Order: sequence, then structure tokens, then C-alpha cells
Amino acid sequence: MILTCDPAALDRFWLAEYAPEVIATEASRYPAPERIAGSLGGEVTATPVPIPLDCTDGFGEAYYGRPEALLDPGARLANSAWSFVGEAVEERFVAHLSRDLESGTWDARHGDLRRSPFFDGSLRLVVGR
Repeated sequence: MILTCDPAALDRFWLAEYAPEVIATEASRYPAPERIAGSLGGEVTATPVPIPLDCTDGFGEAYYGRPEALLDPGARLANSAWSFVGEAVEERFVAHLSRDLESGTWDARHGDLRRSPFFDGSLRLVVGR
């Protein structure tokens, strides 16, 4: 069993609008589930893993319905992709998201995620038999 991320599905997360560099960094760090399956051989399945709204893990998509949490520098620090993009990207992200949260723009676009018990993002469980 391998819990991984499908790099082709990372753009489902609203962060792609605010910090595409973070999404690109994450995508470059993970092989596609099909590549993992090929390495495992045998019968392999790759199953999406829904992310719960109250997920306490520090990976980016865990904040899908709690965007304010990613304004906390500690939350970004817990997600290693931020360490690869540079301070200017992080500053732009904080300014843009803060502005959109204050104006209601984020909620107009993505507010339904605040009430969605799960998010079908990029997490995949790859199982070889």
C-alpha cells in the first residue's frame, strides 16, 4: 500500500488560483499513480481517498474548506512545497487570499467547500497484490 498524490488532480484544489507555483512544485515531486502501479506489478488499484473537512494533517488539501488556516505561517511551514517557492510567492499568496477572504470573493467562488464534509482531491491509495 502506498498513500500518494495524483499530480494530475492537484489543480482541483483552490490553491491553484492563489499559488500555482506550490501546485506545480507538488506535481513535480510525485509520480503518477500509473507509474507507481507499473513499478509494483501484479494487480494494482489506485483508489481516491476523500479528505475530511476536519483533517488535522498539515498537507495543503487538508485546508480545502478552511482557507484562513493557510494564512498561518506555521500551517504553510508544515507543507514542504512552500519551502521550494520562495518568499515572494508566499507574500503574494497571503495578500491575495487575505483580500479575497475579506471581500467575500473566496466564499463566492469556493464557499460551498466550508460545508462539504469531504473533498475529492489528489490523494490516492495505491494497492498492489
